[in-house]
Amino acid sequence: METTHIEHIGIAVRNLEEAIKFYEETFGLKCYAVEEVKDQKVRTAFFKVGQTKIELLESTEPDGPISKFIEKRGEGVHHLAFAVKNIERALSETEAKGIQLIDKRPRKGAEGLDIAFLHPKSTLGVMIELCEKKEQE
Repeated sequence: METTHIEHIGIAVRNLEEAIKFYEETFGLKCYAVEEVKDQKVRTAFFKVGQTKIELLESTEPDGPISKFIEKRGEGVHHLAFAVKNIERALSETEAKGIQLIDKRPRKGAEGLDIAFLHPKSTLGVMIELCEKKEQE
């Protein structure tokens, strides 16, 4: 797998507006995008810190994955996302190494990225997201 950089750190929050205000007022960051990803039942907000982004995640549905995460563990770090080249190959290589995949194939995520998650049971307890930015065709 060719990993190029940490794409973002995903943080689960109960209230997106309050969390945006916290990051802007506390750290002087500027939220540059808010987006809803309907099929993932989530609203996201992004901040850029150097080359890395912080992604705040608020559930849009009580049965959404972020709601379930917060119910179990509370607000906090949800996942670590790595940018990779050729996400399909990265998933194949990862699965061949015995890592449990949540997504066998990439799907569309926020900011138009192709994404896929690896299960924390096989990644030392950390939810890992693989991301690839496909070039416009």
